Amino acid sequence: MGVKFKDITHPEKIEMKNLDNNVLTVDASNLIYKFLTTMRQGDGTPLRDLNGNITSHLNGILFQTATLIEQNIKPIYVFDGKAPELKQKTQQERIEVKKESEQKYQEALELGDEAKARKYAARTAHLNREIIESSKKLLTLMGIPYVQSKTEGEAQASYMANQGDAWAVVSQDYDCLLFGAPRILRNFKLTKTNTDIQLLQLQKTLDELNLTRNQLVDIAILVGTDFNDGIYGVGAKTAIKLMHKYGSLESIVKNKNYDLDCDVDEIREIFLNPDVVRNYDIEFRKPQKDKLIDFLCGEHDFDEIRTQSAIKKLQHKAAQTSLENWF
Repeated sequence: MGVKFKDITHPEKIEMKNLDNNVLTVDASNLIYKFLTTMRQGDGTPLRDLNGNITSHLNGILFQTATLIEQNIKPIYVFDGKAPELKQKTQQERIEVKKESEQKYQEALELGDEAKARKYAARTAHLNREIIESSKKLLTLMGIPYVQSKTEGEAQASYMANQGDAWAVVSQDYDCLLFGAPRILRNFKLTKTNTDIQLLQLQKTLDELNLTRNQLVDIAILVGTDFNDGIYGVGAKTAIKLMHKYGSLESIVKNKNYDLDCDVDEIREIFLNPDVVRNYDIEFRKPQKDKLIDFLCGEHDFDEIRTQSAIKKLQHKAAQTSLENWF
């Protein structure tokens, strides 16, 4: 979900070809969730192997990541760790939405309404341990590095970009701005023909809004984040006007008599000083062809011709460029 900053940001269009030779940190949960919601059959059923195991995420990771590598774009997947306790309310709300969507999905199936069934089925998607672990196994066999975060994957991905180990973070959530990512790529479909990619730059955004990053975090707290509800009726534009007028969150709360029912300092700490992995190991390796075939075609019933084609893209790039030159 993340903070609602759409109305106050002005992303630029950027073409896939302009990302050549760049390393990108990918919010793995965000992207895999998208695979799970979009890669479905007509009635909303996710892609599965003959044993009933969901394979939508494996399909997306293999074929779309191979396309990225072919274009000399190097993704590092970053996985979520344990969410902060303050996020429990948001997580519970999401669980309730999925339960309600599951009920509506079943009702649509009974009525034979495939369009409605597909809509509600997408909302029932969730990441479980099996999906996460199979995703990591596939990435390892492909030779694509990943990092396991301590807490929020967005925080880890943003930290790595901020350290110069990646050019940008691939994520739909504006929270990456709060975590200090210098650049965010939104609407990032891993295809050659994607013309809808949006580039959002932190410093440019701060300059346009005449704010510091600390003030932007405080505005998010006023609006509401995954860790607090915010002030009812206060959107991002209103919050910015208040920040320009009063200068600080404490002054806004005092002058407007707002009741922020949260620990402001704890939320600030989550965004400004997140608990991240600093000693991560990033190495792009050659794909393990035989093991990939066994895993995808043997265990999960992938089409071998299509799988071989994707592997060739990975192998060609590995042969074309020494791994030391990937950075």
